[in-house]
Amino acid sequence: MTARFQIIRDSTAADAIPKGAVVAMGNFDGVHLGHRVVIAAAMEMAHKAKRPALAVTFEPHPRHFFSPNTPQFRLSSETDKLRLLAGMGLDGAVVMAFDAKRAGTSAQDFINHELTGRLGISGIAVGYDFHFGKGRMGTPSLLAAEAPRLGIEVHIQPHVDILDRPVSSSAIRMALTEGQVADATAMLGEPWFVSGEVIHGEKRGRDLGYPTANLRLDPHCGLKHGIYAVRVGRGTERFDGVASFGRRPTFDNGAPLLEVFLFGFKGDLYGQRLDVAFIAFLRPEMKFDGVDALVAQMNDDSARAKAQLSASPDAFPKLGEIG
Repeated sequence: MTARFQIIRDSTAADAIPKGAVVAMGNFDGVHLGHRVVIAAAMEMAHKAKRPALAVTFEPHPRHFFSPNTPQFRLSSETDKLRLLAGMGLDGAVVMAFDAKRAGTSAQDFINHELTGRLGISGIAVGYDFHFGKGRMGTPSLLAAEAPRLGIEVHIQPHVDILDRPVSSSAIRMALTEGQVADATAMLGEPWFVSGEVIHGEKRGRDLGYPTANLRLDPHCGLKHGIYAVRVGRGTERFDGVASFGRRPTFDNGAPLLEVFLFGFKGDLYGQRLDVAFIAFLRPEMKFDGVDALVAQMNDDSARAKAQLSASPDAFPKLGEIG
C-alpha cells in the first residue's frame, strides 16, 4: 500500500514534520516539465540518501499577493496542484502561506528559520530562475553558497526547452489563451485540466440531443473560448467527450461556462466533481442562425473530437490522492 501523501502547513506541529527531507521548492503552477525536472532531482537525492522527498510551495501565488486586483489566470488550483504533486510520487508537500509576514522575511532568515530550522532539510532542488525572500533576494546561487555552512546538498536545474523556447507557466497560459492546446500539452508533459462540481444549467443541451455536464470555472480562467475534444475523469473512471467553453452567443451570451458532453454516458452527474482534460482545440466559439445549424455543427464537432481522442487513447494527467 502506498504511503499517504502528507500535506504540511504553517499550523502543522513540529513533531509531525519529517526531518531531514529533501525538498523541491517552487510555486509549481501547472507542475510543468520545468517543474518536473526540479522535482525529479529532489526525488533522486532523497532516494540515494533514503530520505523523504517533499515539495515546498506557496499559497496564494505570490503574484496574487503583490497584485491582488490584477486578474490571475492560474493553471491549477491549490488542490489540483497538490494532486499533481502527489501524482509525481513525492511523499508530501509543504504549503506555506504567502502573506505580509512571509513576503517581508529576508532570504537569509527564510533559509535559517524555515528550511534548515523548522523543516530541517538535508537537500534542496530549485529551478535556475527561482527567487525567494524579501525583495526576491534569495537566489539559487545564494542557496549554493550557503550549502557548505548548512551541510545540505543543493541542485540547481537549468531551463527546459520545448518548441524552441523555455518552458514556463506564463508560456503555457499564453498557449491556452490562444487555443494552442497541443503546445500547452507539450510544455506540461500531459494534458492541461480543470476540475469542478457539476451545476445545473439551462438544460438546452438535453433538448438538442446533447445533454451536458456544466462546470463554472475560475472567473479569471483565460482559456480561449471554443470547442474542445476532452477526456473526463470521475474518480478512476474515464470518459471521452466534447466540450464548449464560452458565453453561448447563439442563446444568451452569458457568463463563461464549460459545458461537457460525455459520449455514451447516461446518468445524473449533478453535484459530482469532474476532472476535464483538454486534448485538442477544434474551433472557436460561433453564433448560429438557428438550432438546426447548431446541431449540425455539434454533430461534426463530436465526430472530430472522437477522431482526436482515438489518436490519444491514454492522454490524461497523472493525479495522486491527497486525502
